[in-house]
Amino acid sequence: MASPAPREGEGESCGKEEWLIYAFVARGIAVLAEYTEFTGNFPALAAQCLQRLPAGSSNPGGATSRLSYACDRHTFNFLIDRGYGYCVVAKESVPKNVSVAFLERLKDDFMKRYRGGKADTALAKSLNKEYGPVIKQHMQYVLDHSDEIEKTSKVQAQVSEVKNIMLNNIEKDSKR
Repeated sequence: MASPAPREGEGESCGKEEWLIYAFVARGIAVLAEYTEFTGNFPALAAQCLQRLPAGSSNPGGATSRLSYACDRHTFNFLIDRGYGYCVVAKESVPKNVSVAFLERLKDDFMKRYRGGKADTALAKSLNKEYGPVIKQHMQYVLDHSDEIEKTSKVQAQVSEVKNIMLNNIEKDSKR
Protein backbone atom coordinates (compact mmCIF):
# COMPACT_ATOMS: atom_id res chain seq x y z
CA MET A 1 0.00 0.00 0.00
CA ALA A 2 1.32 3.41 -0.84
CA SER A 3 1.91 5.56 2.20
CA PRO A 4 -0.44 8.50 2.35
CA ALA A 5 0.96 11.70 1.01
CA PRO A 6 -0.53 15.14 1.42
CA ARG A 7 -2.42 16.32 -1.63
CA GLU A 8 -0.65 18.62 -4.00
CA GLY A 9 -0.08 22.07 -2.54
CA GLU A 10 -0.25 20.88 1.08
CA GLY A 11 2.84 20.91 3.23
CA GLU A 12 4.22 17.87 4.97
CA SER A 13 2.60 17.42 8.34
CA CYS A 14 3.52 15.13 11.16
CA GLY A 15 2.05 13.87 14.35
CA LYS A 16 -1.63 13.45 15.07
CA GLU A 17 -2.71 15.17 11.83
CA GLU A 18 -1.75 11.95 10.03
CA TRP A 19 -3.32 9.52 12.52
CA LEU A 20 -6.67 9.19 10.76
CA ILE A 21 -6.13 8.93 7.02
CA TYR A 22 -9.44 8.00 5.45
CA ALA A 23 -12.99 7.30 6.61
CA PHE A 24 -16.31 6.33 5.12
CA VAL A 25 -19.91 5.42 5.85
CA ALA A 26 -21.46 2.61 3.81
CA ARG A 27 -24.81 0.86 3.51
CA GLY A 28 -24.00 -2.74 2.76
CA ILE A 29 -21.05 -2.46 0.35
CA ALA A 30 -22.10 0.90 -1.14
CA VAL A 31 -19.93 3.73 0.22
CA LEU A 32 -22.32 6.64 0.77
CA ALA A 33 -19.85 9.27 1.97
CA GLU A 34 -16.09 9.37 2.43
CA TYR A 35 -13.36 11.79 3.39
CA THR A 36 -9.59 12.01 3.16
CA GLU A 37 -6.94 14.68 2.83
CA PHE A 38 -4.38 12.22 1.50
CA THR A 39 -3.65 10.38 -1.72
CA GLY A 40 -3.01 6.65 -1.83
CA ASN A 41 -4.73 3.35 -2.48
CA PHE A 42 -6.39 3.04 0.95
CA PRO A 43 -9.92 3.84 -0.38
CA ALA A 44 -9.70 0.83 -2.72
CA LEU A 45 -8.24 -1.40 0.00
CA ALA A 46 -10.89 -0.31 2.51
CA ALA A 47 -13.63 -1.05 -0.05
CA GLN A 48 -12.12 -4.52 -0.60
CA CYS A 49 -12.10 -5.13 3.15
CA LEU A 50 -15.74 -4.00 3.34
CA GLN A 51 -16.71 -6.52 0.68
CA ARG A 52 -14.90 -9.30 2.54
CA LEU A 53 -16.35 -8.72 5.99
CA PRO A 54 -17.52 -11.98 7.58
CA ALA A 55 -21.05 -13.07 6.72
CA GLY A 56 -23.54 -11.78 9.25
CA SER A 57 -21.42 -8.83 10.31
CA SER A 58 -23.58 -6.51 8.20
CA ASN A 59 -26.90 -8.03 9.26
CA PRO A 60 -29.42 -5.14 9.32
CA GLY A 61 -30.98 -6.40 12.56
CA GLY A 62 -27.82 -7.89 14.04
CA ALA A 63 -25.68 -6.79 16.91
CA THR A 64 -22.96 -4.20 16.45
CA SER A 65 -19.65 -5.72 15.44
CA ARG A 66 -16.13 -4.32 15.29
CA LEU A 67 -13.40 -5.66 13.05
CA SER A 68 -9.89 -4.53 12.30
CA TYR A 69 -7.38 -5.49 9.63
CA ALA A 70 -3.71 -4.53 9.45
CA CYS A 71 -1.86 -3.76 6.23
CA ASP A 72 1.46 -1.99 5.65
CA ARG A 73 1.63 -0.16 9.01
CA HIS A 74 -2.05 0.88 8.84
CA THR A 75 -5.21 -0.45 10.41
CA PHE A 76 -8.55 -0.68 8.66
CA ASN A 77 -11.09 -0.40 11.47
CA PHE A 78 -14.77 -1.20 10.94
CA LEU A 79 -17.88 -0.77 13.03
CA ILE A 80 -20.93 -2.50 11.56
CA ASP A 81 -24.37 -1.65 12.89
CA ARG A 82 -27.89 -2.15 11.47
CA GLY A 83 -26.67 -2.71 7.92
CA TYR A 84 -24.36 0.30 7.89
CA GLY A 85 -20.58 0.14 7.95
CA TYR A 86 -18.29 2.81 9.36
CA CYS A 87 -14.60 2.63 8.52
CA VAL A 88 -11.49 4.53 9.46
CA VAL A 89 -8.00 3.87 8.13
CA ALA A 90 -5.43 4.84 10.73
CA LYS A 91 -1.71 4.62 11.24
CA GLU A 92 -0.79 1.44 13.08
CA SER A 93 0.57 3.53 15.96
CA VAL A 94 -2.82 5.14 16.68
CA PRO A 95 -4.27 3.89 19.98
CA LYS A 96 -7.15 1.51 19.26
CA ASN A 97 -9.51 3.43 21.55
CA VAL A 98 -9.04 6.57 19.42
CA SER A 99 -10.16 4.72 16.29
CA VAL A 100 -13.08 3.15 18.17
CA ALA A 101 -14.11 6.54 19.59
CA PHE A 102 -14.09 8.02 16.09
CA LEU A 103 -16.22 5.19 14.68
CA GLU A 104 -18.74 5.41 17.54
CA ARG A 105 -18.98 9.19 17.13
CA LEU A 106 -19.44 8.85 13.36
CA LYS A 107 -22.13 6.15 13.75
CA ASP A 108 -24.08 8.12 16.36
CA ASP A 109 -24.07 11.29 14.27
CA PHE A 110 -24.91 9.53 11.00
CA MET A 111 -27.82 7.65 12.55
CA LYS A 112 -29.12 10.82 14.22
CA ARG A 113 -29.09 12.65 10.88
CA TYR A 114 -30.22 9.93 8.49
CA ARG A 115 -31.94 7.03 10.33
CA GLY A 116 -34.96 5.97 8.31
CA GLY A 117 -34.27 8.76 5.84
CA LYS A 118 -32.37 9.24 2.64
CA ALA A 119 -29.42 7.06 3.67
CA ASP A 120 -31.69 4.03 3.26
CA THR A 121 -32.07 4.73 -0.46
CA ALA A 122 -29.00 6.86 -1.25
CA LEU A 123 -26.77 5.89 -4.16
CA ALA A 124 -23.06 5.24 -3.75
CA LYS A 125 -21.11 8.43 -2.96
CA SER A 126 -24.29 10.53 -3.13
CA LEU A 127 -23.83 11.87 0.42
CA ASN A 128 -20.22 12.97 -0.14
CA LYS A 129 -20.98 16.64 -0.61
CA GLU A 130 -23.08 17.04 2.53
CA TYR A 131 -21.53 14.42 4.83
CA GLY A 132 -17.87 14.35 3.74
CA PRO A 133 -17.16 17.63 5.59
CA VAL A 134 -18.91 16.21 8.67
CA ILE A 135 -16.57 13.20 8.60
CA LYS A 136 -13.67 15.67 8.52
CA GLN A 137 -15.08 17.48 11.58
CA HIS A 138 -15.37 14.21 13.52
CA MET A 139 -11.78 13.29 12.60
CA GLN A 140 -10.55 16.65 13.86
CA TYR A 141 -12.56 16.42 17.07
CA VAL A 142 -11.15 12.99 17.91
CA LEU A 143 -7.60 14.13 17.12
CA ASP A 144 -8.03 17.25 19.25
CA HIS A 145 -9.39 15.19 22.17
CA SER A 146 -7.30 12.01 21.84
CA ASP A 147 -5.61 12.46 25.24
CA GLU A 148 -8.99 12.69 26.99
CA ILE A 149 -10.27 9.69 25.00
CA GLU A 150 -7.28 7.60 26.10
CA LYS A 151 -7.71 8.61 29.76
CA THR A 152 -11.44 7.86 29.67
CA SER A 153 -10.78 4.48 28.09
CA LYS A 154 -8.26 3.58 30.81
CA VAL A 155 -10.71 4.57 33.56
CA GLN A 156 -13.47 2.53 31.91
CA ALA A 157 -11.14 -0.50 31.77
CA GLN A 158 -10.31 -0.10 35.47
CA VAL A 159 -14.00 0.19 36.39
CA SER A 160 -14.74 -2.93 34.34
CA GLU A 161 -11.94 -4.80 36.09
CA VAL A 162 -13.22 -3.80 39.54
CA LYS A 163 -16.76 -4.78 38.53
CA ASN A 164 -15.56 -8.24 37.43
CA ILE A 165 -13.66 -8.73 40.71
CA MET A 166 -16.75 -7.73 42.70
CA LEU A 167 -18.97 -10.09 40.70
CA ASN A 168 -16.51 -12.93 41.24
CA ASN A 169 -16.43 -12.22 44.98
CA ILE A 170 -20.24 -12.17 45.16
CA GLU A 171 -20.37 -15.46 43.27
CA LYS A 172 -17.81 -17.04 45.64
CA ASP A 173 -19.76 -15.81 48.68
CA SER A 174 -23.05 -17.21 47.37
CA LYS A 175 -21.49 -20.69 46.99
CA ARG A 176 -20.49 -20.85 50.66
